[in-house]
Order: sequence, then structure tokens, then C-alpha cells
Amino acid sequence: MTREARVRISPLGGVGEVGKNSTLVELAEEMLIVDAGVKFPETELHGVDLVVCDYSYIADRLDSLVGIVFTHGHEDHIGGLPYLIMQLDPHDPIPIYGTPLTLGLISVKLKEHGLLGRVIQYAIRDGQRSRLGPFEIEPIAVNHSIPDAVGLVIRTPAGVLFHTGDFKFDPTPVEGRTTDNERLRQLGDEGVLALLSDCVRVEQPGWTASELGVREALEQLIGLAPGRVLVTTFASNIGRLREVVRSAHKLGRKTSIVGRSMEENLRVARDLGFMNVPEGSLVDLRDLNDLPPEKVVLLSTGSQGEPTSVLSRIARGDHPLVKIQPNDTVIFSASPVPGNEESVARSIDNLFRRGARVIYQMIDPRVHVSGHASREELKHLLDLVRPKYLVPLHGEHRMLWLFRELAAECGIPRENVFLTEIGDVVAFGEAGAQREEPISSGSVLVDGLTIGEVTNVVLRDRRRLAADGVVFVSVTLDRETGELLSGPDFVSRGFLQLSSEETDGLFEEARERVCEALEGDERRQPDVNYLVGKVRDTLNSFVYERTRRRPMILPRITEV
Repeated sequence: MTREARVRISPLGGVGEVGKNSTLVELAEEMLIVDAGVKFPETELHGVDLVVCDYSYIADRLDSLVGIVFTHGHEDHIGGLPYLIMQLDPHDPIPIYGTPLTLGLISVKLKEHGLLGRVIQYAIRDGQRSRLGPFEIEPIAVNHSIPDAVGLVIRTPAGVLFHTGDFKFDPTPVEGRTTDNERLRQLGDEGVLALLSDCVRVEQPGWTASELGVREALEQLIGLAPGRVLVTTFASNIGRLREVVRSAHKLGRKTSIVGRSMEENLRVARDLGFMNVPEGSLVDLRDLNDLPPEKVVLLSTGSQGEPTSVLSRIARGDHPLVKIQPNDTVIFSASPVPGNEESVARSIDNLFRRGARVIYQMIDPRVHVSGHASREELKHLLDLVRPKYLVPLHGEHRMLWLFRELAAECGIPRENVFLTEIGDVVAFGEAGAQREEPISSGSVLVDGLTIGEVTNVVLRDRRRLAADGVVFVSVTLDRETGELLSGPDFVSRGFLQLSSEETDGLFEEARERVCEALEGDERRQPDVNYLVGKVRDTLNSFVYERTRRRPMILPRITEV
């Protein structure tokens, strides 16, 4: 295959994991990125707020980037854009492309970070073709759990690619927009070289249930509730939020939003015409004080149990405006993202403790449906598009593997399905497809205002502190002779919960060991670094011998 007729695909995220979806498409010397998402951190990533893609490969070739195209406005597809920009040196504004709602939600994020001037925005719409360097992109309408979602046709000299974004085939979508079956069939007739497809629900048989059923279930539950109703879901699930407001109005209730991100998203959706609700149905939170509980619905963030979210604060009883009352009903209209199950369960437990009636998917499956295609829908997609090659995306490794087996059942040779890891490169052209050398890639950890500063060494220290605590030891020595003048004195945190007598006994023995080590050193070495190491090694051995634990030992040597 010739260089001019070869297109390279590299997942920068979203394979072998659920989250931080981002895919690099290269042709000759020019690059296009599809999506730039974030992922929630696993529990072992102590203190980490978000995980984003490593874009160092892009940073080294920034002049070759023709644009970033977004399929829809969910966090795992747009939330990483500010951190992508932060990983780049100062540069001319980057062209970004998305549907109007997607760009509106992106603008909110960039404005929060002071990065709005670092991009130029271009709106795209179904069926409208746009030229980005050697690439021609055409959005195709798909149905997902957020309005204005699209899949992307990417035409190149090497052939046609189709990136599904996130999708399902919902026959009765609440906003009236479903996945464009006919356009996908036409695309299949045109000929698709490679399909890049969401496969996160390949383990689920059949077809994903319709969003219409959720609307009906929530309306019924709100109607039966004796007091206030609090519904929590993703802040970007615009369609579901809109339907809750409509149902509440129909039942004679007023709705208020609790949570800044949800307020911002609904403001954007309303400005763009995606939040058409009856006049007066949405009111300020403070205005609800004059209404009886049975006339109130609250929409809240925090469906994933995030410790600082509004719902978690309500569940702990420390939200300044919302306190759980008798007869309150709380509905979790979302399922936990993998890794968040424990924090969601904690929020549910705390709400029960405060007297709320809590409804969630395990006890009423109707309160949430996925926005992703199940097994039969993935078969339907393959039947429509009929690709020569398939690259499964948006799934853990078992999901990618199962999609390959499903594709084989549909007639695609197994060797034409490429299971990838982050940074892998697959090149496609008229002469065939082949793997190439991986590119630099991986994950970057976001902690507060810092990005990339949390390294493996920092994480190792945090794990050790979390597991075994820390012991501080201070020693004062003569600067000239190295003679011990005072100490060692000890302070511990998170180490052992012992009685004062037991603690005194343990540290008295530790004091003797350190004194013996320092006084038995014939060199009487006054070098501070040497002494710090000597004290640390002595205490590490002693503490492990006595407790079978390895706290972090932090010596402080003072010379006088």
C-alpha cells in the first residue's frame, strides 16, 4: 500500500476501559482527533480527580492537527478538551467541530478554565459535509442519551471510515430523533473501509429499552410520591431532565435544579432550543420554601456518588438549602459508571439513614435505560454498514473481544477485526490493513489544579500513607561532633490505634533503637542525608519487626 493511500487509526483512550474516549486519525502528515473525554479515577488512585488521555504525541506534531471533531456532549467525550489544551504549548486557536448543543456544552467547560480563546468553533449538522485538510467529515444522526448526537463519516483518499460515536436504535425516542437507518444503509452501499464502533453493551442480549419507558416510569413514581421527589441523573442527560420537568408540571409540581453543572447545561440547552418546557415550570430553589412538599421536584447532580457532589452533601446532611425530610423520595435515574459502585451505594445508604425512600435500578429497572446499543443492535449496525474492517471502541477488553466474535457471526473475518490497546496503530488502505509501531500514549492524572504532576511515585506514597500511615521522628545533633543532644521524638498519624501506654512503650523501644544506631556509628558522620537514611532504615526495620506494618517514616534532623 502506498503512503498516500493509507489512513492510520490510533485509540488514545476508550479501549480496555470505559471512559476518556479519544481516537486519532492520521493521513500522510496530517491528523484529526475524534472526541477528547475524561474518566473517573479508580479507588486506588488516591486524591486523583480525573483521568485524561496523554496527548504528548499530538503536542510534538501540533502543526499537523487539522481539527478536533466531537460526536456528542457527554463528559467521557468532551470533558478532556481543557486538559488536552493544557498539554500543548501556546499555539494558534485549534479548530473544533461539533453540533450546536455539543459546542454549547464545550464552551461552558472552556470558559471555566479560561481557555475559550484557545479554540475556534465550527458547528456541523446532519448531512452537511466539511473539509478538514485531507479529510471530509459528514455527521449522521444517531440516538443516544443526549440530544444532538452524531456518528461521523470520515472520507479519505484511502477509503471511507465510519465512527459511530455513542448510539442505539431507539424506535420511540422522546425527542423524536432516532438513528438514521436509511443513511447508514446508503453508506454501506457506498462502501465502508473501516467501522469504528461503540461496543460497551455487547454483553447485553437483545435491544436496549427505549427512553420512552423511563419517562413513563418516572412520571408514575412522581405521581405516587407522598412528598418531595428528588431525581438524580447525569447533568448532561438533557432529554431526561426535560421530561422530568414536563412530567412534574403535568402533575402540578414545580421543579428546581440543585447543582451548578446541571444549571449550566440546562441554560445552554434552553438557549439552543433543546429544553422546551412549560412556562413557569422551572423555579429558583429558594422559591420552593413557600410550596408544600407534594408540589416539589428537585433535579440534582451526584448520581455517581462523587464525594463533593450536591447529592452526596444532601445525603450527609450538610447541604445548606436541601435537607432530607420525612416522605421524601429520591430516584437514581442512572447506573453507576464502572468503578463508582461503592460511592453510589454509600450515597444510597446515607439517604436511607436520613429517612428517604430511595428508588434505584436494582429495585426498579424502569428508572434508567442505557444510551448504548445492545447485542442485536450491534448486529443491525453491521448489517447496515457492511464494513470491510472493524475496530471496536468504547469498551473494556472483554467487550472488544465479544464484539469480534459477534462480527464473525455476521460474516466479518476475525482477522479483519482489530482489537487494540491505547496507543496501538492500525493502518488501512486499498491493499489491506496492518498494525504499525505504537505511538506514545497513556493516561494523565488530574489532581485539583494540577495536570500530570501526580506520578507513579506520588501514587505509591499516597497508597502507603492510606494503608499504613506515617511516623514523624525528630532528632537534634551537635553540628560538629554528631553527638545526640535531644530526641528522638515521635508523632504518628494513621499508624496504629493503641492505648497511650502501648504507644509510649512502642516509641520508647524505637527511641532506644535509634539512639543505639546513632551512637554506635563510629564515623559519627554529621552529613544530614546520611543521618536521615540511617534513622529511616533503623525505624523501618524495628516497626516492621514489631507490627508487620510499613508506615512512611519521615525523619527530621536538626543540627545545632
